[in-house]
Amino acid sequence: MKLAILFVLSLALLGQAGSPEYFNPSHRVSGIGVARDDVSNDLLAVRTDRMIQSQTFAIMRDPMAVAGARRITSPKLVALFRKASQETGVAASLLEAIAYLESWGDPNAESPAGPRGIMQVSGATARSMGLKVIVTTRYKVTRERVLISNKGKRPKYRTITRKTPYVVSTRDERMMPERVIPAAAKYLAGMQQKFGAIDWAVFAYHCGQGCVTEMMELTRRARGIPKDGVSVPRMFFSASPAWNHELYEAIRQQMQRDYSPTYYFRVIRAEQLLALYRRDPNEFVSLAQEYRSDFVPTTVRSPHRLSVWLKRDDLVFQSCDDIRADAGKRLVKALDRPEYLGYRLDLSPNSPSDLEAFSEASPAAIGTLTYIAFETRRLHQEMNPRGEKFRPLAVTSLVEPAAYSRQLGQREGLSHCSGQVFDIDYASLPPGELECLRFVLNDLGWDGYLGFVEDGRDNLHIGCSPASRDFFATVFEESVGSRDAFGGN
Repeated sequence: MKLAILFVLSLALLGQAGSPEYFNPSHRVSGIGVARDDVSNDLLAVRTDRMIQSQTFAIMRDPMAVAGARRITSPKLVALFRKASQETGVAASLLEAIAYLESWGDPNAESPAGPRGIMQVSGATARSMGLKVIVTTRYKVTRERVLISNKGKRPKYRTITRKTPYVVSTRDERMMPERVIPAAAKYLAGMQQKFGAIDWAVFAYHCGQGCVTEMMELTRRARGIPKDGVSVPRMFFSASPAWNHELYEAIRQQMQRDYSPTYYFRVIRAEQLLALYRRDPNEFVSLAQEYRSDFVPTTVRSPHRLSVWLKRDDLVFQSCDDIRADAGKRLVKALDRPEYLGYRLDLSPNSPSDLEAFSEASPAAIGTLTYIAFETRRLHQEMNPRGEKFRPLAVTSLVEPAAYSRQLGQREGLSHCSGQVFDIDYASLPPGELECLRFVLNDLGWDGYLGFVEDGRDNLHIGCSPASRDFFATVFEESVGSRDAFGGN
């Protein structure tokens, strides 16, 4: 994924230089981690745009993305969306985007959790919208011979009739686009009036009105948020483990439940993608192909960002000899200065003679590791958990030959022969530091700079996006150029 805005990879202000005891890169991503404490309106706009663009993966990784766009833009549905928009004032493009995300435009879509139809409305919400959801209880009759006595010469049986109740829908207007689309539009318009803005209404469509009422109140009470600037993006980017902790915890809980706090950004990106489909269907299809993984069937959605960013052609290091032959070209050696750089090498090759080869990776990978350690440490210092001291992150894998990766049997192991990824073992991290690490990874991930996935017990598998490799390579070069990286004076 290409990053839309690059100027945020900016030189840090002198006032943010931090402690000279450890590496402080001059090239930083604005507004990440502890820097969320002071997000200006301009920076908020930049972060909002980056967040919206990063939602492309969540949408386009699904094999239904193209077929869904085709359905949503069909003449029949377009007419329904436009009519609903004219009646309620809610933009037709927004209604289309919600339907696209919720069902891929399928009027018969059913969720195991209960919502149904093109707009994925729950039964209770449908009734509040004025839609008819009529169900009838019916019974399935079965007969079974049951042994009732085994005394005497012949066992005695009895045939028992059982009635098992089940519910069938006799009329469900959630499955009728001509009924549910205008009802959903009216529902959104009502929530826009209630909450004062369309972003909160979209958030409530996914999270529920009670949820949004609570989140708005927490946002109003949060430090540093202007009274006239209470918005979903401001809510999302104004909390961290160190600042506005109550709001941070509420967002974290909702993310664990159903990712509702990111729904608004996803809807806006879906709106943009549908506009692209209308403008140039071939370009839309090409974009969808970019988000297909080389490592899963085309009928299965791509499992995570790294599975899209890495291609089979990237898996070039098949042996330790390949790694040694490439030293100083695509691969560089990771510096092992735990106290200064914030990470330590904990590598386990089969032979001690292979340790030097296993200590290498691409400059971008090592720069990503270095930057994560920097942001994690400074957030941890600001958070200042009682009784905790920062521990350098344990790096258990950098580049590895393919044969060694297969031997370990880890799900993501083979990608290490690209030199573009690394693993961090978090088993020994104190709770506060682990919380900071996860927050930093999410923060950089939401902006499209990296991807990560759990791979085995207490192990995080991490890599940067192709579009951010130059930036992280610059961070690596800066760390190498620092005298303290080598213990110099």
